[in-house]
Amino acid sequence: MRLAELVAELSQARVVGGGSVEIKDLAYDSRKVEPGTLFFCVRGQRVDGHEFGPRAVEDGAAALVVERELTDLAVPQVVVPDSRAAMAPLAARFWGDPTAKLQMVGVTGTNGKTTTTFLLHEILRAADIRCGLLGTVKQVVGGVEKEVVRTTPEAIELQRAFRQMLEGGDEACAMEVSSHAMTLHRADAIHFDVVLFTNLTQDHLDFHADMEDYFLAKRKLFEGGSRTRIVNVDDPYGRRLAEEFDCLTFSAEGAEADYSAREIEFDASGATFSVGGMRLRTGLPGHFNVANALGAFAAAEAIGVGSDFAAAGLARAERVPGRFEPIDEGQGFSVIVDYAHTPDSLENVLRAARRLTAGQLISVFGAGGDRDRDKRPKMGRAGAELSDLTVVTSDNPRSEDPEAIVAEVAGGAEGAGEVEIVVDRREAIALALGRAGPGDTVVIAGKGHEQGQEFADGRKLPFDDREVAREELRRLGSVA
Repeated sequence: MRLAELVAELSQARVVGGGSVEIKDLAYDSRKVEPGTLFFCVRGQRVDGHEFGPRAVEDGAAALVVERELTDLAVPQVVVPDSRAAMAPLAARFWGDPTAKLQMVGVTGTNGKTTTTFLLHEILRAADIRCGLLGTVKQVVGGVEKEVVRTTPEAIELQRAFRQMLEGGDEACAMEVSSHAMTLHRADAIHFDVVLFTNLTQDHLDFHADMEDYFLAKRKLFEGGSRTRIVNVDDPYGRRLAEEFDCLTFSAEGAEADYSAREIEFDASGATFSVGGMRLRTGLPGHFNVANALGAFAAAEAIGVGSDFAAAGLARAERVPGRFEPIDEGQGFSVIVDYAHTPDSLENVLRAARRLTAGQLISVFGAGGDRDRDKRPKMGRAGAELSDLTVVTSDNPRSEDPEAIVAEVAGGAEGAGEVEIVVDRREAIALALGRAGPGDTVVIAGKGHEQGQEFADGRKLPFDDREVAREELRRLGSVA
């Protein structure tokens, strides 16, 4: 595609140096530039992509997208107000606007995005609808699983993935949409057929100014031309959306809604509940997962899956990796690994675990470094109030001092119950498992499916809570 054709519909774009060059690929990372690439000079928090413009040209970039014209470069430049904002519409045009041909479902919210999209993906597969998946745990593109870098990739990767979905035979896509993605224009130029809101609780206040700013970022997903909007009216922010937009509603607490769960019954293998005249089953335990199941069921119906097919697919859906995932090495007590890393999600998981626990409830968790510090003591308080024993440990400290983070978390737990502080995460897990007896439950929270622990200077050491728990359980079994 020629440059002039590619940028023809981009508002406020000015082409300097002629638009006849052929564009063969797009990139915003100068390390991925090959001959014929259109390189986007994007200003980031730490570096300015304009500094890499000359290097991109040396590596064969055919043209640049810039916010200020760069001198002494013998390639065309597309001057725009915001290089990042230009990525999505240009990427969509370059790859033939693939989401116009896919049935697109976008799920946003603080908690439940991953489970809801995963369940929807499973329901559509059961209904014989080829469906792509873009989320935190995994990506499935054209039936092929791919590595996950971030919850919602940058616009160039997103639009490329959508094109690959079409080429791979996918008819639909279920994707998580983060507040970062909405704020940074990653999800622009996507034709959503259905958008769904799960809930909003404290998180990402290192990125957003406050909860209202966080909500407004999520709200942007509902401002587009989606055919169907679905919201959880058990959440106050969901009720705000329902008042502002024409929405289908759902409630796991029995409130008046288009999809309201009633007669809920829990057991160790999941939950059963009634919606209208149907009895639905999910293999995911916990009240919060009833909400996730409702959202997925409503979204499936919204894109044309019959209720009987949707119910059958929901019942057969596998557990989401790292989400209330049981670990069984033949021990006489329960071990659950979950991604819960906010006060609200930790509380939900511990309440769900308490329902299934005859003995003591033991929790292991921490808080991530370089993230919202205000939620740390709230995490500590939630864990200590709902657990018989709380083991506060390190999560992903990143550039911060692990001991300082642990101290902030533990500070919120003071006076709320028995608390142990063990900074080393493996040792903390070993301690919790060693203290558990018959009928007890150990919840290891915060990292879920993650397979590494992040430290300063970008170091990421292998660490999977599930594997560590299995290793420690086997060690305990051999000692016994």
